[in-house]
Amino acid sequence: MSVSVSQMEGNLLLKSLHADDRALLAPHLDLLTVRKGDTLFETGSEVGAIHFPCDQAVATLLIAMRDGRTAETATIGREGAVGGVVSDGSLPASTHAVIQIPGPVLRMEASRLQEVLQQAPALRNLFTRYSDCLLAQVLQSVACNALHPIEQRCLRWLLTLQDRIGSEALPVTHELLAAMLGVQRTYLTRILRTLQENGLVSVGRGRITIVDPSEAENAACECHATVKRHFTSVLGAVYGAQGRIVGVEPPRDPARGGARVARGR
Repeated sequence: MSVSVSQMEGNLLLKSLHADDRALLAPHLDLLTVRKGDTLFETGSEVGAIHFPCDQAVATLLIAMRDGRTAETATIGREGAVGGVVSDGSLPASTHAVIQIPGPVLRMEASRLQEVLQQAPALRNLFTRYSDCLLAQVLQSVACNALHPIEQRCLRWLLTLQDRIGSEALPVTHELLAAMLGVQRTYLTRILRTLQENGLVSVGRGRITIVDPSEAENAACECHATVKRHFTSVLGAVYGAQGRIVGVEPPRDPARGGARVARGR
């Protein structure tokens, strides 16, 4: 059974598609409700399905080490997709994909997606552009982890999450944030205390609130803003206040005679 247009619009990448292209995908999409901690795929397993987080659902791509420690490589919400949207089919996963914030997710078999992509050059163009943006996010995260202080890295991750759920109040525990940053929980507690004393965040039970997003952006490293600018250049959209796509003109797609491939709002 096809999902509705309103359900597809819960994912901003799908919402940006032309109606004809959404119609090609709709019969192959299933709507799921995922819980915190659910695994979409594990390292080394075949990625047989693509997942499009909707609304406030957020997944994280993690790298796990032999000693049990983990580190985040990318955070994906309603702006994108989890899985190989430009590969030729099921491929082994290089990361572990886990749900960090529960919510609705649209799921599509990878083989079905490839069939649709053969029919829709504009769709291929958009997903290729998104894959470039995801790679940029991963590479920026690598540089950030290597070069920037933990306080700035912490703010970058919180700002990234804010973009994806559209709220300054983030349902994040100390345990989760420590795992994302690859540090001990006791060390993270000291970092959050410093950020709170500086008036940048407010820490509550199971929740961290960004008190002033603009000040947090100024105090963070340049990595968050750099990734947003790349999304603007490549997809023609950037995350604005409350996580909404805001108006920049998207690039033109030659496959549609110069039609826009994504629409800001």
